[in-house]
Amino acid sequence: MIKAGIIGATGYTGAELVRMLSAHPDVELTVITSRQYKGTKISDVYPALAGRSELVCEAYDPETFSERVDIAFTALPHKIPMGIVPELLERGVRVVDLSADFRFRNVTAYEAWYQPHTAPELSEHAVYGLCELYHDEIRKARVVGNPGCYPTTILLALVPLLRAGIIKAEGIVSDSKSGVSGAGRGLSLGAHFCEANESFKPYKVEGHRHRPEIEEVLSLAHGADMEITFIPHLLPMTRGMLSTIYCTLVDGKTEEDARKALEAAYSERPFVRLREKGKMPDILHVQHTNFCDIGLSSDPRNGRLVVVSAIDNLVKGASGQAIQNMNIMAGLDERAGLF
Repeated sequence: MIKAGIIGATGYTGAELVRMLSAHPDVELTVITSRQYKGTKISDVYPALAGRSELVCEAYDPETFSERVDIAFTALPHKIPMGIVPELLERGVRVVDLSADFRFRNVTAYEAWYQPHTAPELSEHAVYGLCELYHDEIRKARVVGNPGCYPTTILLALVPLLRAGIIKAEGIVSDSKSGVSGAGRGLSLGAHFCEANESFKPYKVEGHRHRPEIEEVLSLAHGADMEITFIPHLLPMTRGMLSTIYCTLVDGKTEEDARKALEAAYSERPFVRLREKGKMPDILHVQHTNFCDIGLSSDPRNGRLVVVSAIDNLVKGASGQAIQNMNIMAGLDERAGLF
């Protein structure tokens, strides 16, 4: 039985981890922390967890925390994990970090979009936790940088196509949409009900910090630096994410070639579902699951390929993928505790 702990258990992703880990057949959730809710039962913060977990939120102490866990999930705002993860690793605890602190191989790129990194040496050894693409590296990792939600939709759709030489690296556009939970549990005007309800709008059009994360992984898949246009939008719904991605087929390549490349890449990966020809993903069909659904369409008049990818941003886009990473790291069935 794996002993797991969550640092930052009262945000949306932390609460999802509590919910899923409490039902995991191979995990004992031994400790959860929260600075704001120290001394409060998690079921009092989230009444939906009553009967699932009666753990009490504690203040984080590295020594006592490390004594009770084999693996830690850091579900914290960016910048905080980089100060915590080194001390956990020194105490023999493996880590899945849900912030952006350990997603980048290029620390300079991280610092350009976030803040100075205080543990850059660990970034060189951290593994990017996109399970379907880096399974073998994740299995041996001591620290995994859990991918962002938008990058998960885009990278799962595009990386196999780039690796197989099906699409051109130039001119890729991703029109992406997320439910309001993607903004986190903290208060912000744009996430208020009266602002988001009956609304649909783009945001951070000038540059979203998930873009360099996406471009770093795509560049590795392509074998050369590349850029994409990425425009996020806010949907008037709680959870769910969908990316509609516009690409150009390499001369002589077809939609069927793209389908075969995706089938080959994901034939043994349990959480990617390729939709049948003529059918497209729907957020409704992936909510509360760890699945990523992908659909394809093409226009032979202009050689354009449209790839559509949908996930639940709190599950496959965050906590579910984090548990999938833990399963791989621990040598468990990749599907354990997930649906």
